Amino acid sequence: MKPLKLHPDRLFPPEPTIRDIARRLHAEVRDLPIVSPHGHTDPAWFAADAPFANPAELLIVPDHYVFRMLYSQGMALEDLGVPRVDRGPVEADPRAIWRRFAEHYHLFRGTPSRLWHDWVYAEVFGIDVRLSAETADHYYDRIDAALKQPDFRPRALFERFNIELIATTESPLDPLAHHRAIRDSGWKGRVVTAYRPDPVVDPEFPGFIDNLRRFGELTGEDVAGFQGYLRAHEKRRAYFRDAGATSTDHGHPSVFTADLAPAEAEALYRKIFSGTGTPAEAELFRGQMLTEMARMSLDDGMVMQIHPGVLRNHNAPLLARFGRDKGADIPVATEYVRALKPLLDRFGSEPGLTIILFTVDETSYSRELAPLAGHYPALRLGPPWWFHDSPEGMRRFREQATETAGFYNTVGFNDDTRAFLSIPARHDVARRMDCGFLARLVAEHRLDEDEAHEVARALSYDLVKAAYKL
Repeated sequence: MKPLKLHPDRLFPPEPTIRDIARRLHAEVRDLPIVSPHGHTDPAWFAADAPFANPAELLIVPDHYVFRMLYSQGMALEDLGVPRVDRGPVEADPRAIWRRFAEHYHLFRGTPSRLWHDWVYAEVFGIDVRLSAETADHYYDRIDAALKQPDFRPRALFERFNIELIATTESPLDPLAHHRAIRDSGWKGRVVTAYRPDPVVDPEFPGFIDNLRRFGELTGEDVAGFQGYLRAHEKRRAYFRDAGATSTDHGHPSVFTADLAPAEAEALYRKIFSGTGTPAEAELFRGQMLTEMARMSLDDGMVMQIHPGVLRNHNAPLLARFGRDKGADIPVATEYVRALKPLLDRFGSEPGLTIILFTVDETSYSRELAPLAGHYPALRLGPPWWFHDSPEGMRRFREQATETAGFYNTVGFNDDTRAFLSIPARHDVARRMDCGFLARLVAEHRLDEDEAHEVARALSYDLVKAAYKL
């Protein structure tokens, strides 16, 4: 069996002088509290505080980073226990699922998933041998036994990881019962929600018309007209704020925005509500709603996040068989300068508004995103997201964005994950990469070391709290 050992200098630059600076910077930010302002962990975990079922249910079945790689190598999702839409048979033996994963662990070499998983195995479960087919049962038994202990329940891990706050993400149709249960339990852990209106904003979202009807029933508003529909959003946003939300999140295909006259917006909405809108009209409506959401954010203070540029559920047969979010979301080229102009013409210079832009189109960093955020008071840049939540992705982002937008027009790190145990692992990677980048600036005499220490803390902790109003 080969050893598993996390090198203390992992991800630091290899050049000795720069590495020594990175070590000093990292020593001061390594143990700062974790602020996770946007993600997809399940609030039910923290409401019920029930033990996690088994290693497969915790680390494989819900993690699309894991099963998308295995699927790409020909493994059926049924063999990994991923539930089917028709509730047909899938692998029900968690040990069998774990063994399949372990046998194929070599596929993750060089990927951020390998970094995250190795961190979890070594730091959370104290395992000191590498995962393989040979060690699969050892891993399973060690993790399964740990999950039965009180110290490995969700709330205990939350506290062990030194998490100051986690924000989950819910639909406007969600009753937020789990968040209410957390609040009523008296537990001191801070778990808040975020308002994700896509199911009632995107006409191409499955079940959109039915969602609108439920939206109206839930809010007591007549959503057959545009003004009633907007009031429904305002009511649900207030409800989410009462549950701790400080942000909204928008997963649109693009950042196209519009600023229609009231009569035009009303006519467009009535066509969308009737279900007869064209794809072009669906895009126009989404664009109008980004501008409307910016207006509402200026009114109620909620931070606005935009996660565009992904063709979601690209694999149609997989979508039909397993549903959404099964690893088949693929990046597309995204344009920001012209697309955002209607919204920015109206609200871009408002100092009381914060819009955080994310991208999976790295070609836009230096050409569009950094210049925009380096000018408009309302704009901030989100960290590398999704496919670029990786060491190389983080390095490219800092190299391409910093010279134009600086550090203080960015918002620190955002883990955006469903995999709870990967949260501290992801923050560890981000802090190490930022310290390495800053160490290079110090070694090149572009930044004094005392300034680098201030920036390292800002990137690890201060900026995210300020940007998300936490």
